[in-house]
Amino acid sequence: MRHSPDVDMCNGPLVGNLLRFSIPLMASGILQLLFNAADIIVLGQFASSSAMAAVGATSSLNSLMVNLFLGLSIGCSVVMARSYGAQDWRRVHDTVHTAILLAVFCGAVLVVAGVPLLPILLRWMDTPADLLHQSILYMRIVFVGMPAMMIYDFGAGILRATGDTRRPLFFLTAAGITNAGLNVIFVLFFQMDVAGVALATSISQYLSAFLILRCLSEPGTHYQLHPREMRICKPVLIQIVRVGLPAGIQSAVFSISNVLIQSSINTFGTLAVAGSTASSNIENFVYTAMNSVYQAALNFTSQNIGAGKKERIPLILRDCLLIVSVIGAVLGGLAVFFGKELLSIYSSDPEILPYGLERIRVICLTYLLCGLMDVTCGVVRGMGAAVTPTIVSLTGACVLRVIWIYTVFASFHTLFVLYLSYPVTWVITCAVHLICFSVFYGRLRRSSAVSVRD
Repeated sequence: MRHSPDVDMCNGPLVGNLLRFSIPLMASGILQLLFNAADIIVLGQFASSSAMAAVGATSSLNSLMVNLFLGLSIGCSVVMARSYGAQDWRRVHDTVHTAILLAVFCGAVLVVAGVPLLPILLRWMDTPADLLHQSILYMRIVFVGMPAMMIYDFGAGILRATGDTRRPLFFLTAAGITNAGLNVIFVLFFQMDVAGVALATSISQYLSAFLILRCLSEPGTHYQLHPREMRICKPVLIQIVRVGLPAGIQSAVFSISNVLIQSSINTFGTLAVAGSTASSNIENFVYTAMNSVYQAALNFTSQNIGAGKKERIPLILRDCLLIVSVIGAVLGGLAVFFGKELLSIYSSDPEILPYGLERIRVICLTYLLCGLMDVTCGVVRGMGAAVTPTIVSLTGACVLRVIWIYTVFASFHTLFVLYLSYPVTWVITCAVHLICFSVFYGRLRRSSAVSVRD
């Protein structure tokens, strides 16, 4: 087989390999964010604040509807990494073909079931009346691209599980450039506003899906995709669902708490929504950079479990916590320091700035706590514990957040108090995840099995 991975996850110094894995993944995630950021920037600069807010008001709902299915792509990555680490090439073959079929199915479900529900859910979120029509239009067009989004994410997860983080970056670069160019054409020249940026996003997603499928179909690799051999392998599907479904439920419930927070922000009016939208887009770049370390922790742990090198797991956790702390502190600090300048990229309306700055100062100054929480969760999940990290995350970062909204925020109805719910819940959840790691790693050391199960 001619392909050799970019990163050897089971041998050599960890910090260097973790960085070689994380940096291209970080760049890939940032490019993916540019899909939405390009929409926001073009609308904020060349259309109107209301158009920008209409797109921003859909972000938490969009995440809610897709994150359950994207959680299954995490399951694919874990199963693929473990099989690749064990050099079980039959299981690698079955995982690839099961994953791509599953991606197509998930995308189709989102289109068929999601589109009719959009108006109902946006009204339930108390989306301002002046934004509702544009928000519905944007999401309906974007959802046409959901099958392509699923194919790319599942396919990229397969490549990353083998240590190949460069080619997903190249594919997203091509799609990102396409998205930005089409945004300008549709909005400036055809005056399509919200519909234009949504159409540009969908087209670019189909381009990235095409490129990932072409890559997987190239001959000479253990994971080559053969269209005539596409089928669901039941044991592999069960493994994917066992790991991925709890992760998807966790992401979906996280999104529910974010939907509640977005609904609370909506009550402060269009300017508050627009300011929060711009700030949220800036925060997402910091989060995505940290999330690349979470992906590294998940894949490195899974491959080393498959290779039987469980003694490397504490070192993976230690080094990932160190790396994510540096990333969160540096990028979060820069976001706060250059807050005004960054927000002005998204909108030229000076009335939006105070709302955006208030959110950035609370979230970005404490964002490294979120990174610590995610990395610890990723290592525990990579060891084979699927349910426990989900329960911990849902209780700590979701249930407590909802309780905060209906108690503390209800008593002190300010945006600052609302945003404070994030760092408080990150600290609590991270502490419990560390306890879980100690328990599960203790079981792993005492066991001859390659992974722990909860």
